[in-house]
Amino acid sequence: MYDAYPLYHAYPVDGSACEAGAAAGREEPRVDATRAIEFETMLLSRHLVEITGRRERGRLDRSAYTLLSRLRMAGPMSIGELADAFGLDQSTLNRQTGTMLNAGLVERIPDPAGGIARKFRITAEGERRVDADRAVNLEALSRILAGWPPAEAAAFAHALQRFNTDIERLSGRIWPRP
Repeated sequence: MYDAYPLYHAYPVDGSACEAGAAAGREEPRVDATRAIEFETMLLSRHLVEITGRRERGRLDRSAYTLLSRLRMAGPMSIGELADAFGLDQSTLNRQTGTMLNAGLVERIPDPAGGIARKFRITAEGERRVDADRAVNLEALSRILAGWPPAEAAAFAHALQRFNTDIERLSGRIWPRP
């Protein structure tokens, strides 16, 4: 068996595996952890698609779910604001919002602040679809976490939020939270 990530076999939260690895002459503990995180986030992105049924008929694709969630949290946004928020070019967002506009998930409205650019706002149908997808996602995550002690689930949620907010800080693209 290929063992590119020897740290994976036992990586307790207290970091003792990192200390043991360093004592045995392996890479620096942070490098071991970084490799483990890289590998596990790669798997996580694949597993989430599988476990949440993202590819099932009637489900929003990942980009629509993310964009609609952002509009729900932040309110109406222009193409330029969306491009800044997501770090995508405007042509990509024009395609994505055009598809969602045709599906009735968003609507174009005048800028509520009186600006020239028109903005996109999530529609009632967009809200309904986000709610339906979120319910499926939450149910799948509940099944996964069913055997976890509540304290471990809370610690994981906290670590994941910290990880995401550090990414946002480095990218300069802060995601609004409830």
